[in-house]
Parts: sequence; C-alpha cells; structure tokens
Amino acid sequence: MTPTLGQTILDHASALARFSDMEDGLTCAFLTPAHRATQAQLVKWMEDAGMQVRIDAIGNVIGRYAADPAVTEPKVLMTGSHFDTVRNGGRYDGRLGILLPIVVVHALNVAGIRLPYHFDIVGFAEEEGLRFKTSFLASSVLAGRFDEALLDREDADGITMRDALGAAAFPGAADPAALRAAAVDPATLAGFVEVHIEQGPVLLNRGLPLGIVTQIAGSSRFQVRVEGLASHAGTTPMDMRRDAATGAAEMTLLVESRCAQVPTLVGTVGQLQVPNGSSNVIPGACVFSMDIRAGEDGIREAAIADILAGIQSIAARRGLTATVDRVTPVNNAPCARWLMDQLGAVLKKRGLEAFELPSGAGHDAMMMQRITDVAMLFVRCGNGGISHNPLETITAEDAQLAAETFVDFLRHFRADRTN
Repeated sequence: MTPTLGQTILDHASALARFSDMEDGLTCAFLTPAHRATQAQLVKWMEDAGMQVRIDAIGNVIGRYAADPAVTEPKVLMTGSHFDTVRNGGRYDGRLGILLPIVVVHALNVAGIRLPYHFDIVGFAEEEGLRFKTSFLASSVLAGRFDEALLDREDADGITMRDALGAAAFPGAADPAALRAAAVDPATLAGFVEVHIEQGPVLLNRGLPLGIVTQIAGSSRFQVRVEGLASHAGTTPMDMRRDAATGAAEMTLLVESRCAQVPTLVGTVGQLQVPNGSSNVIPGACVFSMDIRAGEDGIREAAIADILAGIQSIAARRGLTATVDRVTPVNNAPCARWLMDQLGAVLKKRGLEAFELPSGAGHDAMMMQRITDVAMLFVRCGNGGISHNPLETITAEDAQLAAETFVDFLRHFRADRTN
C-alpha cells in the first residue's frame, strides 16, 4: 500500500478539527453547526473513496464499499466510530475509527480491489452524550435499541432532541417509525470491527503500536440533583444550614472512596454545578454527574447499590433531598475470540506482538455487540496516553501501521466463527 496512508489520516483529522462549537479548541456536540459540517465532510470523503453513502434518521453517516459483483448474497462487515466529541476534546477519539477505514477503502478502490462482502463504514453521530446527556445514542438506533422517550429530552437551552432532529431534516428525523426502521438486520452482518485510539498508556508503556481488545468495561451514568435550602451566607449559623453543595461534595467523595476499593472499578464525577449560584448565598441546589465502570457487571452493580444508598443516607443526615436519574446502563461487552484471532494473525504475520488488553473506556462496539460479534484494534496514544484532551495524539507511523494492518485484515477476513 502507499506509504502516505498514515499522514492522510492525520491530515483528515486536522481538517475535521476546524469544525468546532468553540474557538481555540475542539467541541463538536450532536446536531450543532460544527457537527453538521463534520457530517458533510465525511459524506464527501466517503463518496470520493468510491462508496455509496446515506444518512439515517439519527444522523449516522453510512458508507458502503460494495462487494465483488461475483459474490452472491454477500454479508456485511461493519466498522466505524463516533464523530462527536467531549467538550474541548481530542481530534482522534472516535474519528480515527472512521477516517482510517475511509482512507483504506480509497486505496482499495484505486487499486481496483473488491472484497467478497459489503464493507460498511459508520460515522456514528453521537456517542459522548455531551448535548442531551445520552449514552450511545446513534449506535443504539443501528442496534434497534433506541429509547423513544429520549426524543423529549432537552438540552441546556431547552431544545428537545425531537426539535433538533426536525431542524436537521434528515430523512425520517424525529419520526419514531423511521428511527426503528434504521436498525440493522443482525442476519445481514458478518461482524463489527472498530479501530480506536487506546485512550490510555498501556501500549505506550510497553512500546507497542497496536493492541487487540479483549473486552469493554460496562458503564453506568447518572445525573444527581441535590436540594437543600438557599439562605443568607452571613446570617445562617453553620449548624442550621441545609447546604446542597457541601452535601454533593460529600457524595462525590463517597464515589471516590467506594470505587477505590476494587482495582477494576472506577468512578468519576465529571460535572458539578450550583445552578444560579451566588457567592453570598448558601447553595439551595447542586447537580452532578456520576460515571461508574468496571470490567465485571457484578462489581459495578454492587458499587452502584452502595453509592446510591450512601447518597440517600448523606441527604437524610444533612436535611437534603437527592434525586437520581439513571441513564440506561451498558453492560460489559466481551470481544469475539474468532475475530480477535484474525486480528492477531495479521499482527504476527507483520512481525508484531498480538498483545491483548481490556478497554476501560466505552465504545460504540458495546452497543453493536448486542446484535453481532465485535472486535477492536487499539492504536497507541502519545503524550502519556492522554485522551479527551487537546493534547491527545498519535503518530503518522502508527496510523500507517494500523491502516496496513487493517487492509491485511480485510483482505483475509473469513466470516467463519469456528476458525
């Protein structure tokens, strides 16, 4: 293959980073102007690569590199990742898993190479949940797991998802029937393979450019609202206060202490707000997020039970109320050994170690695992493995190696679960 694939991938990522909801950083939330511009650019690159492209009712960009015409009733091998970002995020998280396959398909098309199966690349419109506090929104549509109640969820400006989709004017947008119809028929799929930056330092510390994911840790997300009594900061004695912020602070420390008890368990409070707060008013309300993950669902659920009970205990002791809204959890997703072995065989053929590691971060593959077998190929991060940060980076050399490995995988892929 041409030695410029890796640099082309990095150039594409830089080009997409120009579309942002913020200045001097990258934020791309679901259905914003930056999101729509990103979506349009992906459509163009897919079409230029020789793919048939469509946008579904949730805004996913789906490109198909059609199978060799000589193959009758070909299956579909699917790949892809998300193109939305966290606030002030990195340019490779999610997007590498779209851009690398597009560049690979372009090279295959130029070389006149067709595959014995349809190869679909999906740019998932939303995974991070930045705007509507959702989880795996776009992949849930493809997997036939979309919760129609989410259409009435509002963003920070009071705009419902239904209205945002209607304004975007995708075919069937905001129509529950069209969203249901956008689901993929599992019988047509040969599998789902996602390429992603590792988002951690394991590969970097071991001096390895690529790794094979064994499983993706399950995750549960929550929004907690703590309510007390707003009163004067100077005249209310300390023992008479019903301070929602100090209660939330104690709850946050509970998340930290409970999740520190098990090595594979992690808990994060990534958002903490005092709505309409003032420096001279005791907070009457506080809102915070919780993100709890573990490699084993039982460990995660046990921690959640303890934390939720602890939140109510803290609230009662402090004269507060705590309301917990749980986003639909995503269970631990094991990768399919038969797909992992095919990735491993390609790595070994190239003289690389077929190193296996779990993923602590969530991925669209988790949702797709509900309808088909999945695998993931991790690419090494630089800068200490940092991700969800503008310092997130990969090298052109690693991107090149990942692209060449992926080409090898596609050329020799066997839809045979017994080997």
